[in-house]
Amino acid sequence: MKLAANLSLLYPGLPLDARMAAAAQDGFKGAEILFPYDRDASTLTTQLHLHGLELVLLNTPLGENGEKGLACLPGRDADFRDGFQKALDTCLATGCKIIHVMAGEPPAGTDRATCFDTLVENLRWAAPLAAQAGITLTLEALNRHDVPGYFYYLPEQVIEVIRAVDHASVRLQFDFYHSQRENLDLDASLRRALPLVHHVQFASPINRREPRLDDPEVVTALCSLRDAGYEGWIGCEYIPQGDTSTGLAWRETYYALITPNKENRP
Repeated sequence: MKLAANLSLLYPGLPLDARMAAAAQDGFKGAEILFPYDRDASTLTTQLHLHGLELVLLNTPLGENGEKGLACLPGRDADFRDGFQKALDTCLATGCKIIHVMAGEPPAGTDRATCFDTLVENLRWAAPLAAQAGITLTLEALNRHDVPGYFYYLPEQVIEVIRAVDHASVRLQFDFYHSQRENLDLDASLRRALPLVHHVQFASPINRREPRLDDPEVVTALCSLRDAGYEGWIGCEYIPQGDTSTGLAWRETYYALITPNKENRP
């Protein structure tokens, strides 16, 4: 349950290299970069190594017209595959082991079943390529307030897709923030999804700020992860209320919760 700094959101106002330096200074060992495609992969790799950071997650690229992913869009298979190859190449260069495959928003009037089939077929094409490289593909439900129209907004909908694909390299990305924004029972939703969960993210459901470790729902869900033996990363995907480093005071409560023995804490 190591914490990864989401460098697309944390340390705003700084260039990426400075964000890496700040994250390393704050003790992070892992980083998420949602769309690291504005720089050469070899340069990105050098910067990560320089700061002792492991890139743990990236997203497939957005569409050229700003589409929130391409994987479920009928007739866009070639565009999806080009974008996926870019994500895969970046992973191969940096050592990143997780690609969040963005499904996208079905065009108006498009049959949902057709989009479902398109998504499944694209994932069946991508999964063996990922598996060969030791990479896991994750799917994430995005809430309807922030991302209206996205193909799925409930973890159960994601699970339906994963079961249809039926490949060990396709798993679920569970985000506390999106679940709480949908007013779900956080712990119950997490427990149902646990066998398929491969990556976790969190943030406060109020304005997507620092995680609320005084929220009983969050504490209960984190304990469920801990007790289930979850050993993956937890991405800090939030918008800092002020100075990022100062706002990290919540981590002390987090470490006390998941690692009661002080000698074993980071």
